Amino acid sequence: MNTQDQHGRGRTGPRPRRARLLAATGAAALVLASGLATPAASAAPQARAAQGAQAQEAAKAQKDDKSGGKVLTVAVAQSVDSLSPFLAVKLVSTSINRLMYEYLTNYDPKDAHAIPGLATKWEASPDKLTWTYTIRNTKWSDGQPVTAEDAAWTFNKMMTDEGAATANGSFVGNFEKVTAPSPTQLVIKLKKPQATMTALDVPIVPKHVWEKVTDFSKFNNDKSFPIVGDGPFVLTDYKADSYVRLKANKDFWRGAPKFDELVFRYYKDQDAAVAALRKGEVSFVAGSPSLTPAQAASLKSDKNIHVNEGPGRRFYALATNPGAQAKNGTKFGDGDPSLLDERVRHALFMAVDRKAIVDKVFQGHAVEGQGYIPPRFSTYFWKPSSGQELAYDPAKAGQLLDEAGYKKNSDGKRVGKDGKPLNYRVLCHATDPNDKAVGKYLQEWWAKLGIGITLDCLDNVTDPWLAGKYDLAFDGWSVNPDPDFVLSIHTCDARPQTPKDTGATDNFICDKAYDDLYAKQLAEYDPAKRADLVKQMESRLYDLGYMNVMAYPNAVEAYRTDQIKSITTMPSSAGNIYGQDGYWSWWSAVPADSGDSSDGSSSTGVVIGIVAGVVVLVGLAVLFTVRRRATAEDRE
Repeated sequence: MNTQDQHGRGRTGPRPRRARLLAATGAAALVLASGLATPAASAAPQARAAQGAQAQEAAKAQKDDKSGGKVLTVAVAQSVDSLSPFLAVKLVSTSINRLMYEYLTNYDPKDAHAIPGLATKWEASPDKLTWTYTIRNTKWSDGQPVTAEDAAWTFNKMMTDEGAATANGSFVGNFEKVTAPSPTQLVIKLKKPQATMTALDVPIVPKHVWEKVTDFSKFNNDKSFPIVGDGPFVLTDYKADSYVRLKANKDFWRGAPKFDELVFRYYKDQDAAVAALRKGEVSFVAGSPSLTPAQAASLKSDKNIHVNEGPGRRFYALATNPGAQAKNGTKFGDGDPSLLDERVRHALFMAVDRKAIVDKVFQGHAVEGQGYIPPRFSTYFWKPSSGQELAYDPAKAGQLLDEAGYKKNSDGKRVGKDGKPLNYRVLCHATDPNDKAVGKYLQEWWAKLGIGITLDCLDNVTDPWLAGKYDLAFDGWSVNPDPDFVLSIHTCDARPQTPKDTGATDNFICDKAYDDLYAKQLAEYDPAKRADLVKQMESRLYDLGYMNVMAYPNAVEAYRTDQIKSITTMPSSAGNIYGQDGYWSWWSAVPADSGDSSDGSSSTGVVIGIVAGVVVLVGLAVLFTVRRRATAEDRE
């Protein structure tokens, strides 16, 4: 989980161990639309049972809500990992953080350039080592003034407390000193130049509330409500694996949201979420992480439902266990040793037909994978040259395996160094139809190579992932406009200090050449030169073969037009609603029965559910739970 927004940072993998950079936002989550997914109209008995249970909970939520206000209800496919902005890494969680707390800067919904957030302006010293931010004159939801001291305290806590650095520690790793000379002036001094100073995706929290926390590694911010914040919404209620309820902040400096309440409801079964949308129990469905082609097609025939589709900010990949190792040198986990051979990793990917995945699983609602960063971010998008590309070529894949010494026995099975047939375990999300669909193709394609695979489809992939007990895993992150976070999760420093710790690493990659390029891009202020360095990093990551990007799924989501009049997409010309780099969609949403009009950014999306007030988050555990982000988280 973006996410990295933090917001976009969202990722689909296991929960992090400590602090790192990435999904978020919000990220978010991959948009795989499996052609094998069952349409809502023909949901299996289990789905119907889930729908029944969720309908009962929705009814209870409606009964409990006495506000009578306008409620925007969002069905999501992830459960919250933490409501603490210091720990949250899943796209849904970092998206909620965006709604609760302001960041120093935000991203313009039209083209994602940096714009004022909590900071009204900023300037750098000539040597780019000192950054001064002017803090906005606004208030926390409990009436206390927001000051530069809140921001300084937030960053200093992350710099000095490993627990507080879990989600976003990578943003402050280069900070030398952070001070607040006055209530409206924040000064950050750097050790070295840092190109992300206008893209610090870190929620600023109220010092007078958070200084009472004793253990940041365990505090989830989910026991006392309402939660004090300064964002467009105030979190008022939460039930784990069920819902998150937020109330509009009428004093928000950009203006109050037009919906009185915003509820995120968790659906473990996506068909149940789609059925709830049809019945008007929810207003918006984000998918798992996207609607399947069959679901989207079936919803298009409903006159009161609009299906929104736009280029995604996520990648969908196969991550390979490189031999899990902590920073202290201790090896752990049980990844197959054959995968330490680059020829084996290349062979596996050359036996993956990416075009078939796009055509048959996503049914055209995705783009073939190439480099690490999706083509939506054209500045940083990279693709391999013809001579470098690991194109679909099963015959050549077989030759590479032969060269590596993994030849077939009399039964046609590739044999490992131990004399046993190769059989790889692939971590798969039990709630994601795309993982299962692609997994079946992998079984077919790799069987022709003489390699067996076992799909290990679990509700919780986090535990085996963090323990290094897997061979390969379906992986994905939401990428932010500034890609630093998703780049950082593959550095040596992102690994856990010991096997018992939680690091920010995605899948334990540690490569000196990659790390050197990472340090160079982080210190490069010239946009063109930095983009070139980022592309060199993508090239290196591609050659290593530990992260094989199969597709860039589109964002496919749906909402009820009889509940929402207009909503802002990001980018505004053709973008997504859920998992944005900011709070634009939910903050701008206009109820269908409102006399207000949108600001022109418009209308593809959000659904406002006037359903008694709670958005219950039902099911579908995050594709992959993330490990620490910095969230976009998507995230994305």
